[in-house]
Amino acid sequence: MEQRPFGRTGTNVSAIGFGAWAIGGSWGEVGEDAARTALHAALDAGMTFIDTADVYGDGRSEQRIRAVLSERDGPRPFVATKAGRRLSPHVADGYTADNLRRFVDRSRANLGVDTLDLVQLHCPPTDVYYRPDVFAALDRLVEQGAIARYGVSVEKVEEGLKAMAYPGVASVQIIYNLFRQRPADLFLDEAKRRGVAVIARVPLASGLLTGKMRADTRFAEDDHRAFNRHGEAFDVGETFAGVPYEVALDAVEALRPLVPNDATMAAFALRWILMNDAVSVVIPGAKTAEQANANAAAANLEPLSSDVMKAAKAIYDERIAPFVHQRW
Repeated sequence: MEQRPFGRTGTNVSAIGFGAWAIGGSWGEVGEDAARTALHAALDAGMTFIDTADVYGDGRSEQRIRAVLSERDGPRPFVATKAGRRLSPHVADGYTADNLRRFVDRSRANLGVDTLDLVQLHCPPTDVYYRPDVFAALDRLVEQGAIARYGVSVEKVEEGLKAMAYPGVASVQIIYNLFRQRPADLFLDEAKRRGVAVIARVPLASGLLTGKMRADTRFAEDDHRAFNRHGEAFDVGETFAGVPYEVALDAVEALRPLVPNDATMAAFALRWILMNDAVSVVIPGAKTAEQANANAAAANLEPLSSDVMKAAKAIYDERIAPFVHQRW
């Protein structure tokens, strides 16, 4: 597995990591055995980066990660988690030093570590990025040894650019995929210039870019692709990258001829993201060992040609950008 620098931290991570939302919840039922098998397969395939959050299954994702890692020998992978979405209501005023410490301590217990590798603010309200006291509180958690470093997970490019102005921000997690190309306009170059790691999430647009979905595809009631299509539960950009479902299906068909003969569409979509060296790690999810292995294999695809990259950009500009480009 290709290793990439995680920004200026001095740590290298696998180009493709394991997104652990699905093994926690909101993606349909994933049993304990299936979740552990998927994560073991990802680690066996060379993934050294795991991304989770304290709200994925109300801690279930973190706890499952702890259980799997306790069964393995060798170097421990880099585990990133997130904090903030346990607030109810989820408002900027809730991002206090006391609440952040409480969230961090809970994640430390769930993951079974004294020091968390990385804590990310979990898509906080935009106003949080304009509150230096929040980032000062995170600095204190680093000084106290509760966290090794911190970053942010953002909804909007502008939030990521603002967050990078704080010197302690080590990473920014952002949606970047064939259907969300705006980060390449400015954000990715600025992150690279500042030495800030970039974690690319929702890389397959909630499964659309696997090429396996159809107009009549149905999802379980507890799958966000069934209950959040219009942003009913959280930002609509997290579900199908914010692209209307039928529009996205048509764009998938337009992309299909660009996929190399020896690759799946999912692998092609992941390889497209890795073409930008400002991306530190891509975090597709997996609910099975088969999916985890398929994700890992994408790192071995040959680089995409300039003609393919131009064609993919043209499809985005014509079919997708009017729905998403300026929104996020």
